[in-house]
Amino acid sequence: MNLDDLEYFKRIDKENMLSEIDRLPDQLAAAFGHGLTQDLPSGWEIQRVVISGMGGSAIGADLLSAYVQQTCTIPVLVHRDYGLPAYATGNETLVIASSHSGNTEETLDAFETGLQNQCRIVAVSTGGELAKRAQKTNTPLWTFMHKGQPRAAVGFSFGLLLAMFARLGFIPDPANDLADAVQTMRSFQQHLRPDVPAVNNPAKRYAGQLMGRWVTVMGAGLLAPVARRWKGQINEVAKAGANFEFLPEADHNALAGTLHPEEVLNPHMMTLFLRAPSDHPRNRLRSDLTRKTYMLEGLNTDVIDARGKSPLAHMWSLITFGDFMAYYLAMAYGVDPTPVEALVNLKKSMLEVH
Repeated sequence: MNLDDLEYFKRIDKENMLSEIDRLPDQLAAAFGHGLTQDLPSGWEIQRVVISGMGGSAIGADLLSAYVQQTCTIPVLVHRDYGLPAYATGNETLVIASSHSGNTEETLDAFETGLQNQCRIVAVSTGGELAKRAQKTNTPLWTFMHKGQPRAAVGFSFGLLLAMFARLGFIPDPANDLADAVQTMRSFQQHLRPDVPAVNNPAKRYAGQLMGRWVTVMGAGLLAPVARRWKGQINEVAKAGANFEFLPEADHNALAGTLHPEEVLNPHMMTLFLRAPSDHPRNRLRSDLTRKTYMLEGLNTDVIDARGKSPLAHMWSLITFGDFMAYYLAMAYGVDPTPVEALVNLKKSMLEVH
């Protein structure tokens, strides 16, 4: 395994996922700017928001929900399923139907339920059936251009929602924090790109540590959805097993699961703890003590610290790191990071059954 062999990367990465990862800061900045120009009705009196999405579209909503939690005075729910919650009715409910392809059946079903329940609705998509239904029903439609995988469009799925929330007056203007996040991502990338040798590249070194191990990623507060993003990237990019845990919740259950089965937990597990200066002090203490407990049980652990000045930079610096790390893990396993045949095959099977 030579993670400094750039020609090998080109042979494995046939659709150039690396370029998608490298462009993420520009995508995030462009998405926010694009969201400031989209049509959005005025005069809505919204009391609750439900964001319907799956996979790459939903993770952007998770990140948004966590980021606005301290400033948004109305509840925000990320809905990963068919239909909508029973309380999502009337014009005081905003349903945001987010589907990268526009053909996600769970999101389409939520869109139709929102129409039946007379909710305010905004559709977010590159096109597909969702765009057609939005146009047919005169529903506000925010479209964006992206031809790659949904997971590579996380800058769009977050940035557009961030602009929408700002324009609706749900949160203070995030422009300065967004600029800090984008600058931090670009700076961090200088240490993570493929031309940086493994000896100086932390993303490559972590990928090497994860080889042959089941990965658990832990985060608290703003970093809880980032941990989920890392898990998803390891799954979809590296085609490898992983899960995520949230602190402090993990200290009330997962912490007890460090004893059995011994032959699996050690040496075949690795737990990564994500940390940031914006962590609640008690969660930082929990993270450190939880890691200590794992280490005393002989389990493999490590810590990855966020960068930047703002909470938004903390989130996105770690997303940047995780994306590069998952890419190098794919290279280490020798798998193309773009295709997800298992997901495609399942969708085909679902279409065959009505």
